[in-house]
Amino acid sequence: MVAFDRWGYGGSDPQASLSMPFFEADLNDLETLLDQLDVPQASLVGHSDGGTIALYFAASHPARVSRLVTIAAHIYIEPKMGRGIDDVREQYEADANFREALRRIHGEKASAVFYGWYNGWRSEANLQWDLRPLLQRISCPTLVVQGLEDEHATAQHATDIAGAIPGAELWLVPEAKHMLPQDLPGTFNRKLLEFLVFRPI
Repeated sequence: MVAFDRWGYGGSDPQASLSMPFFEADLNDLETLLDQLDVPQASLVGHSDGGTIALYFAASHPARVSRLVTIAAHIYIEPKMGRGIDDVREQYEADANFREALRRIHGEKASAVFYGWYNGWRSEANLQWDLRPLLQRISCPTLVVQGLEDEHATAQHATDIAGAIPGAELWLVPEAKHMLPQDLPGTFNRKLLEFLVFRPI
């Protein structure tokens, strides 16, 4: 198992800007990482922005993805997203513990990471962004996961993702929020392992 620490996040060097919502730089880095690790085909599991990156990669490199799991991924901008992102900004600016938690993960670039993320998703230039036309290119078994109490997107988001990918499985989790893998680790991990390991292709 490999955790893809996106350039500009975590322990990596800063980036001047984040390539949102098309994630071109992240997709190039992911392809380079798989090449350097000599991994011709991988199962991808992505949460939130990571789920969107995984969708883009599976659509543009279908032969390189054997299974795909997205959790709380975004494929277009809807009103609830804007409200949820603004709520996170208010929390970041008001809550010193939240800022410190991000600093522990991202170091001195934590503020730049946060506002790069915030400004990317709230940019008016991205309001017409829509990933749905590309999703039909995804050919691998796919599990689409979202909490029904997600603060950043409605269940329609996940329904649209699963509906656009041939044969995709939709799992809407009652009473779960955006950070579903952290909030319900036992339930989530069992479902994830069942999908990735125990089910035949």
